[in-house]
This record gives sequence, structure tokens and C-alpha cells, in this order.
Amino acid sequence: MFYSKKRIFVVMTTLTVNIENKKSEKAVKAILDALGLNYEVASNVKTKVPKKTEQAIYTRLKDSFEQIKLHQEGKIELRDAKDFLDEL
Repeated sequence: MFYSKKRIFVVMTTLTVNIENKKSEKAVKAILDALGLNYEVASNVKTKVPKKTEQAIYTRLKDSFEQIKLHQEGKIELRDAKDFLDEL
């Protein structure tokens, strides 16, 4: 704090720390507590609605992984890559 004859000036610094896991958050809080600092915790949950193209790619990848799993379990035979490319 700085004092003058008529006014008191308080100088504060605000830090923003983006923490993505609880373990790191707990450690940072412990350090701030140990230093005797005041702090606020705010959670930012970001959600995104996928675009149609992103959703289509995700669906195709998911289906492909399911087919690979079924193939590994011996439940289906995968198409020959040459036959697939010939169709394109």
C-alpha cells in the first residue's frame, strides 16, 4: 500500500492460471495458502457443438473402430483394400 496525505493506493496483481487437472489445482492452492495469498477459483466448462462435417467424420471413425474390433474377434471379414480402392 502507498499512502499520501489524502489517499490510500492499493496495488494488486491478478494472475490467471489455467489448470486442467485436479492434482495440479490442489498443488497450486496449497502454495497460495502457504504464501498467505487470497485467491478465487472459477470453473470454466467449455462445450462445443460439432459441425456436421466433424460429426460425420467422428461417426465414420467410430464405425471403423467397431469393424476393426469385430474383425479382431473373428466375427467379420474386412474387405480387401484393393477392392475398396477399385470402387472409388
